Amino acid sequence: MRIDALLFAVCGLALAGTLAQAQRANAAPGDAPSDKCGKLAGLALPNAGITSAKTYAAGTFSGPPQNFSGRDLSAFYKTLPAFCRVVVQAKPTSDSDIMIEVWMPLDGWNGRLQGLGNGGFAGLIDHFELGAAVARGYAATATDAGHTGSPIDAGWALGHPQKVVDFGHRGIHEMTSMAKLVVQKFYGAGPSHSYFAGCSDGGREALMEAQRYPADYDGILAGAPANNWTGLLSMAAADTQALTETAESFIPQAKIPAIAHAVSAQCDTQDGIADGILNDPRQCRFDPATIECKAGEDADKCLTAAQVTALKAIYGGLRDSHGQTLFPGYLPGAEEGGGGWGTWITGPAPGRSLMAAFGNGYFSDMVYEKKDWDLKSFSVDSGVPTAKEKTASALDAVDANLAPFRSRGGKLILYHGWNDPAIPALSTVNYCGETVGRLGQANADSFVRLYMVPGMQHCSGGPGADLFGQSGTWARDPQRNARTALEMWVEKGTAPGTIIATKTAGEGPGAVASGDALMTRPLCPYPQVAQYKGSGDPAHAENFVCAAEKK
Repeated sequence: MRIDALLFAVCGLALAGTLAQAQRANAAPGDAPSDKCGKLAGLALPNAGITSAKTYAAGTFSGPPQNFSGRDLSAFYKTLPAFCRVVVQAKPTSDSDIMIEVWMPLDGWNGRLQGLGNGGFAGLIDHFELGAAVARGYAATATDAGHTGSPIDAGWALGHPQKVVDFGHRGIHEMTSMAKLVVQKFYGAGPSHSYFAGCSDGGREALMEAQRYPADYDGILAGAPANNWTGLLSMAAADTQALTETAESFIPQAKIPAIAHAVSAQCDTQDGIADGILNDPRQCRFDPATIECKAGEDADKCLTAAQVTALKAIYGGLRDSHGQTLFPGYLPGAEEGGGGWGTWITGPAPGRSLMAAFGNGYFSDMVYEKKDWDLKSFSVDSGVPTAKEKTASALDAVDANLAPFRSRGGKLILYHGWNDPAIPALSTVNYCGETVGRLGQANADSFVRLYMVPGMQHCSGGPGADLFGQSGTWARDPQRNARTALEMWVEKGTAPGTIIATKTAGEGPGAVASGDALMTRPLCPYPQVAQYKGSGDPAHAENFVCAAEKK
């Protein structure tokens, strides 16, 4: 599995045909959509310029041959309708270079704008999601967030504080502002509603939009948000230290199955079903010491004493020298798999995990600005305050006061896999709790929903049902699609309830519902959970009911 596939997760109901007719009527006689697209090259934009404006006939666009997951896109590009592609270069500061793309269908625009988020350290534009949105009638926009490169490389940030701000929040806001101006000019009318969707760093971007720029979007879908960036990557550094404290501390990938099997043996049936999925892993009180090797033993089926200590640190979260928890740890369950702990947390060798790469890149290139900074020198007591002082204002999206977003009618749906090995699920649970505490339960319920996904890893994957519309290619049924449910909430006032998630034989959120479902499971508005009725096939969602969790 490619590393980039694990960084992303990371939609259309059509409006009445009269809207599209009205928009076409705004064009001057003889001014065909294809002609209008080329003329956009001369559109004046604030602190930005259009570098390309070109019409592509149906099936003629040819972009990057693969997306982030390594999926061959050549056949996908041939399915795209005719559309206008506009490339914008925004320079809000002298050190900014934000590339933005806006794709607009020539026919059948549904009146909506779909903004798309990034993953990791950004640096790429997702042509697959842009194409999927255009194919469903949306005008769509995406950005590289101000730099070009691998999403696990932060070298671009070294010595460029304005680029860090662009990555942190300004890039997405610029993207949104530019896209609305381009859409207005092309169709003769701005979008009737604007939506944003992103997972991981894209989830952080989503919450940043709701907090800093509440007028940008009417509806926001935020998945597994890395919104407490300083806390998350400080813990990445601390966990890497725990796994490399001594030569015996590192937990090799060959031992991950032993951990997973021990967790499952102790906790799998707590929810009444033996299915390899922990309904709520907070209820699992797994003690790593139960699989400690006997004296003198070291085998794949057990952990050494040093490895037990490291695993307890990973479960325990980020703590300072006084024992105070600064950021929640990872929950037990779903440790195995290509998108599990062996890739994200432990890695193929000491210091080679994805989280180690993110932690090292963050502190060396953004916090301390020393390319040769050694992660072994990290100290929680000094590193966390330094990180917050240096970058929190640009990167952290932790403000629980979403009143401005709510007051203008904005709606927010969050989701997070309970067994995310990249971003601990409790970070999102805690943020939602803070929002309720700040605004009150009734106010929060009027515009926020949280869906916790049992058995799901980072944005998708894992043993649980993991597809529910977080990608633009999924079924449009509002009971199975979080994006559609969000639109119904924004445009019809219909608050989302239970959403049915599906696990398919396909790979990742790009899989399409085509009769290949392996299981379905209801996702319940938090804090409700899906409880098995006691009979019927547990692979079918109808045999579960959403209810308050039994204590």
